[in-house]
Amino acid sequence: MDVQIPLSFLRALSDRIGRVVPPPWIVEESQRSLVLLLNHVLTREPQALARLAGHKGRKVHLHWRQFSLCLAVTPAGLFELAPEDRDADLSITVLEEEPWELIRATLHSEKPSVRIEGDVQFAAEINWLADHVRWDLEEDLSLLVGDAPAHALGQAGRVFMESLRKFVAAKPGGTAP
Repeated sequence: MDVQIPLSFLRALSDRIGRVVPPPWIVEESQRSLVLLLNHVLTREPQALARLAGHKGRKVHLHWRQFSLCLAVTPAGLFELAPEDRDADLSITVLEEEPWELIRATLHSEKPSVRIEGDVQFAAEINWLADHVRWDLEEDLSLLVGDAPAHALGQAGRVFMESLRKFVAAKPGGTAP
C-alpha cells in the first residue's frame, strides 16, 4: 500500500517555485539582506573577522540551482556583494538540487554535498566559518524584548525545531517530504 505524504503538495509547490525566475530587483535586495545578516553574525565573532581579514579582496562565488551570490572579503573581515564574474578566487556549488533534502540535512546538522573549485586556503577559512560561527538569535532578541521573553522565545523555537526534526525524520510510506 502506497501512502501519500500529507504535505506532498509542498514538494510540487517547491518544484514550481524553483522554475520561477524572480525579478532582478528582488534578487538584489535579497542578496543585500543576506550580506547584512552574514556581517551581523560575523561581527559577533572577532576570531572570524580576523581570519577573514587575511583574505581581503578575495571573492567567493556561491551557486545553488539557478541562484548565485558573489561575495568579496573587505579589509575589516566582512563580506560585500561583488559583481558576478569568472574571476572568483573560490567557487562553491551546492550539488543537492532538492530543497527538501537540504532542509533535512540542515535539521540534522549535516553539510550538503558541494563542489569546490579554487583557492584551497580560502576554502578552508570558509569551511571554518561554517563549522564555528553561529547566529545567537536569542541574544539578538534579548536586545529587542528583554532577557526573559527572549529566553522563552528561544525555548519555544528549540522545541519547534526538535519537533520539526522528528517530523522530517519520520518517513511515512517510506518516503520523506
